[in-house]
Order: sequence, then C-alpha cells, then structure tokens
Amino acid sequence: MADIVTNHKARRDYHILDTFETGIVLHGTEVKALRAGKGQIADAFARVEKDEVWLYNAHIDEYAHGNIYNHALKAPRKLLLHRSEIRKLFGLAAVKGNALFPLDFHWKNGKVKVSLAVGTGKQSYDKRADIKERDAEREVKRATMKFKKGR
Repeated sequence: MADIVTNHKARRDYHILDTFETGIVLHGTEVKALRAGKGQIADAFARVEKDEVWLYNAHIDEYAHGNIYNHALKAPRKLLLHRSEIRKLFGLAAVKGNALFPLDFHWKNGKVKVSLAVGTGKQSYDKRADIKERDAEREVKRATMKFKKGR
C-alpha cells in the first residue's frame, strides 16, 4: 500500500476514533496527477449528504500534459462506501465535536483509495503530551542504541 498523499495535520490535531477505507470517484486527468504525486489534503474534510459521502477541499493539481479537459482543482469528490458504512459514518459525524477527514490517498489493486477517519479535536495540552511522549520514546531508543554499541 503506497501512499500518494498524506494528511500530516490529521494525527497531530485529532484523536482518531475510527477509520474507513473508501473508494473515490475521479475524472480524467485526476488519476494521472495523483500518480505524479501532485495533491494536497491538509485542509480536506468529508460530509454525509443525502446518503452519500463527499470529500471537500482536496486539492489535486492539474496534470502537466493535460489540455482543455483538465479537471477542477478543488471540486467536491464522491467517496464510495457501502450503505451500512454510510449510516455508521452519519451516526458518528452527528455527534457534536466529531469530524470526518482524510488521512491519506493510497493505491490498492491499481485504484486510488482514501483512508477516511472520524475524530475529535485535540486540545493544546493533548498536543504537548504527545510531544513529550514522542521525545521520551526517542531518548529511550538512543539509550538502548548506545548500550548495544558499547558491548
């Protein structure tokens, strides 16, 4: 599973409650642009509307060799899920404070897939705690590497 585009802000700013792997409806040159790695999903979000899930603000650059048939850069894109998954997403998204956002675009069997997450926003003290935890893990790794080299 090779990542095409990753949303680095997602794991930093949200507590992730659940994830879904979805298909996405892409047109023409969008797939070629993604194959070239030209996309950005840092500000993207999803909504459930009329039993369908839509992805907004996902920026896919124009394909360099495209012509007048190039795609719109920030067009809403439909996400493909089973009806039961859509109902579950609707229930999770309806809870106050929850958000739907993409974690990444990746390839699976030659098709572009989206890892969609449901999460709640982190407070600044949660972010600081995550940084402290990550630093402590890094120090432990350094100490074990020094110990192994010393032998």
